[in-house]
Amino acid sequence: MKKEKIKKIKRDRRRTKIRAKVKGVKKSPRLSVFKSNKGMYLQLIDDDQGKTLASAHSREIKLSKAKDKGSETTGIKIGFELGKLIAKKALDKKITKVVFDRGGFKYHGRVKAVADGAREGGLKF
Repeated sequence: MKKEKIKKIKRDRRRTKIRAKVKGVKKSPRLSVFKSNKGMYLQLIDDDQGKTLASAHSREIKLSKAKDKGSETTGIKIGFELGKLIAKKALDKKITKVVFDRGGFKYHGRVKAVADGAREGGLKF
């Protein structure tokens, strides 16, 4: 079996285990993370009604904001800023508590940066 297919199977297995335990309701929605090679997508989802309450994409982040003085923009910095952005959108809708759904991705790198940014922005997990 090819390496890419094995990685997809493992991620799907992790995602299934996470979704069995995690459920978002209106007072504490599910903060869903999806990352691709080109960007990251975050959503606050109410699973009872099946609606997305707020969303954010890495294209919404201004690259100059994510850059430090003279250094290159990395996915981790953009993830951190994206976490702060979704926290701001959630607080505008009076949502302070969320359930984190990492979408089967391992909790390090960009996914961890999103969680740290959301915590710094004021969300509680």
